Amino acid sequence: MRRVLTALAALSLAAVLIPQSAEAQSSGRPGQGGPQSRDQAPDQGTSQNARPVRIAPLSRRANAGPCPYVKVLYDAARYVELADFNRPSAAGVGFTGEIEGVTADCVYRESDPIRLDFNVLFNLGKGPQASGDGRTYRYWIAVTERNSAVLAKEYFDLPVNFEGQTTTSVHQAQTIVIPRADATTAGNNFEVLIGFDVTPEMAEFNRSGSRFRVTAGQTQPNP
Repeated sequence: MRRVLTALAALSLAAVLIPQSAEAQSSGRPGQGGPQSRDQAPDQGTSQNARPVRIAPLSRRANAGPCPYVKVLYDAARYVELADFNRPSAAGVGFTGEIEGVTADCVYRESDPIRLDFNVLFNLGKGPQASGDGRTYRYWIAVTERNSAVLAKEYFDLPVNFEGQTTTSVHQAQTIVIPRADATTAGNNFEVLIGFDVTPEMAEFNRSGSRFRVTAGQTQPNP
């Protein structure tokens, strides 16, 4: 179903987000997404070695100009439910999530609107405080004038069934159509930001550099 995002800035931009079918795969191998790498922030709870992003790049296409920048907002790159954010512990972790990576490509010519296709990989987990085998996460996509105002933003539900597992991975494919004021408006005038819908406590936890991986609080096998 097409969803129209209201234009909010001088570039007279409106964005249409076209949700595509999502592919869920149980993996049990979590990763870490966001603009910063895993080595740029301290870990808490269970630790695992860094793994490469497991998401295929999109085909490159010739355009009239560069594509919009696509980024994961660091403050919202992880979703961590904690029983007590003042005293975080692995035993207090509920459902968790990480945006593992994003690949994107665009196409536009002459005065055509920009069609931006991208794939997002989510790694999700269940901690000791997680109740049930399913969880509907929520994430958002925002289109901004580069380094400036948010032009449009929309929220999406991400229903996940763990099917008895403690971790799973889900791919989401999205398409954004960004009309341009004229043929001289290039894609690099825009940024597309992606993040989980997090509470202020979650955002502050992420901003501080603290984190739990998606396997936090889970019993690890003996080597």
